Amino acid sequence: MAGIRLLSVEEARARMLAQARPLPTQDVPVGVEALDLVLAQTVTATRDQPPFPAAAMDGYAVAAGGLTDSPQTLKVIGESAAGRGFGGAVGESEAVRIFTGAPVPSGAAWVVPQENARRDADRVEIAPRDQSSAYIRAQGVDFRSGQILLSAGSRLDPWRIGLAAAAGLGLVSVHRRPRVAVLSTGEELAAAGGPVGPDEIYDSGSPALSALITKWGAVAIRLAPAGDKADDIAHALRDVAADLVVTIGGASVGDHDLVKPAMGLLGLELKVESVAVRPGKPTWFGLLGDGRLVLGLPGNPASALVCAELFLKPLLDAMQGVEAPEPRLIHARTTQALPANGGREHWMRASLSYGPDGALLATPLKDQDSSLLTVYSAADALLRRSVNASGAAPGDVVQALPLQRA
Repeated sequence: MAGIRLLSVEEARARMLAQARPLPTQDVPVGVEALDLVLAQTVTATRDQPPFPAAAMDGYAVAAGGLTDSPQTLKVIGESAAGRGFGGAVGESEAVRIFTGAPVPSGAAWVVPQENARRDADRVEIAPRDQSSAYIRAQGVDFRSGQILLSAGSRLDPWRIGLAAAAGLGLVSVHRRPRVAVLSTGEELAAAGGPVGPDEIYDSGSPALSALITKWGAVAIRLAPAGDKADDIAHALRDVAADLVVTIGGASVGDHDLVKPAMGLLGLELKVESVAVRPGKPTWFGLLGDGRLVLGLPGNPASALVCAELFLKPLLDAMQGVEAPEPRLIHARTTQALPANGGREHWMRASLSYGPDGALLATPLKDQDSSLLTVYSAADALLRRSVNASGAAPGDVVQALPLQRA
């Protein structure tokens, strides 16, 4: 690969992210339609939550004098239920039957749990004071009107969707999902489930990458595998309506590695030629003449999946307006001795666990061959070895990138 400049992982990713822009916005209902989309607006509460003092238990709302060191018999003057509060006030010798979440009536200072009360017609006997809480949720204890609850760049999961709904929003502004065309190349590829020749292998990269793209909030457009002819590859991609093109295979410099020449037919402007990373050195990135981004991943399945974590996911995050698209590394202790690393950053497939002392442990899997999907399927993290890192002993702290396996 003489004459090709190897970029560090950080520099390559920075060059890619410099070309990625958040996609246009759209309004979607606050519900399942918003799941996994990224906010393009700030979510601000339209009212207090709860909007009134609310009962935290089923029981009886009583005034301050209704709960003493001696049993008290009070008159039940009404009921307060969720969505239908009691309109009057509670006097010192009175009680209001109340249910969890209902508005606490004026004059009430306590909610006595129903297990501490004995009802007889319109009278209720309240047990002596023995409760540690008033069982009243203060108005605005969750959030106040005008409070910022979610910032732009937040990905909407079920809990954040619930918060936006509680804030009173029926619609939210989000970034459109990126459309990603996925193309596997190589004469040796056969579609899984179909006929396969003696010199062919099943295409595993395309379904795996398409699934990851979907998991990461984008729309995967899976194309039929293309062969090793530049014209065929260019034809397969020429008219695909996509924001990003991901190619798998044909990324190196062999006689049959024609993806970059094919992209040249579509006006490729190369931004990243190759990356000093293991596995995944042939990874490249550029812009097509019509403005589409294109990411070239290696053909070996594990190499493609590793580089998808390092480069594809941050690209998709940036296109969806995520504030911090960089991979988030954690620290763990290696359970095995690690040799010194060379001139390429090494990302080893590993499994995470906890030691007897609660420390997070990372165990590199035995075989790191870049073609082995069985190894990748058993991993739940990638262990990072920096360029020219010295050897590590068991117990040394290492960096790891957790994989989203569930």
